[in-house]
Amino acid sequence: MTSAMTEKIMATLTTVVDPELQIDIVNLGLINHVQCDTQGHVIINMTLTTMGCPLTGILEEMIDEALKILPEVQSTEVVLQWEPAWTMARMSRYAKMALGL
Repeated sequence: MTSAMTEKIMATLTTVVDPELQIDIVNLGLINHVQCDTQGHVIINMTLTTMGCPLTGILEEMIDEALKILPEVQSTEVVLQWEPAWTMARMSRYAKMALGL
């Protein structure tokens, strides 16, 4: 996958807003890694703020819907990773400011 495609995917993922925190998943620091093969299958490796988060399925659907607008993307897969654990240090400055931290 080219860096341009990675940037395009990451930019699109900024449209996926966490329903509870009202901040996008990129600025929250939830995205660990993005991989796209030559057939357009995208794997999003991410973590959540807490294990057992009730929004897991909703976020997966939101990610799939957001990435479908990219003509290069044929399918998506979200892989949850718990190590290293998410901390507030992963959030962007924008997210911290928006949450008053």
